[in-house]
Amino acid sequence: GVTRSDVWITNVVKCRPPGNRDPLPEEIETCTSNYLQHQIKIVDPSIIVTLGRFSMGLFFKAAKITQIHGQMRKVGDRYVIAMYHPAAALHQMSLKPAILEDFAKLPELLKQARSGLGKSNGNGQKKKEEDSPTQMSLF
Repeated sequence: GVTRSDVWITNVVKCRPPGNRDPLPEEIETCTSNYLQHQIKIVDPSIIVTLGRFSMGLFFKAAKITQIHGQMRKVGDRYVIAMYHPAAALHQMSLKPAILEDFAKLPELLKQARSGLGKSNGNGQKKKEEDSPTQMSLF
């Protein structure tokens, strides 16, 4: 059988639209209904980290990313963490501190989610010191 994935990060649209423009609503619908929902069903992640407003909008329809970035909410039987996309800092340097702060909080949010799911480190085993990864710089 398939084991439920702990954390999963993917894209809403599977290819960037021409000219690097924002995806159109019909492009998002096509990708989510034909691919993403099927992937989520197969992977069955316990925790989903959304990167950017388009993926966030799939789980939090009326929310604004400026209001809920860096926050975690329970959606059904999984946790969803809304994050700015790291590339946002390339377009709006004023977002860089918030993005860095949100990513710095991510390990603690994952720990809280795993605790809420009854897991220790995502695979049911007690976490060992050497299992602690080092956070790489985003910039």
